[in-house]
Amino acid sequence: MVNVVLWGALKSAAHGASAVDVEARDIRDLFTKLEAEYPGLRPHIERGIAVSINGRIFRDSWGEKIPENAEVYLLPRIAGG
Repeated sequence: MVNVVLWGALKSAAHGASAVDVEARDIRDLFTKLEAEYPGLRPHIERGIAVSINGRIFRDSWGEKIPENAEVYLLPRIAGG
């Protein structure tokens, strides 16, 4: 089980929760379970979310393993150019 901290618009998409507990083995599993529990997160996940695991940021690394009791933050991607 990992505690996932949600930032910005992701909080409102998860019914205002600033953090949620999820049983997930990798980022793909995390996203699948979050979408099932909080359908409002689906558009954010489809646009792209950065995932910080123990201080290291992953983008498009859906197979990245999540260690038990890891510090996990979800961050909406920031558009730029």
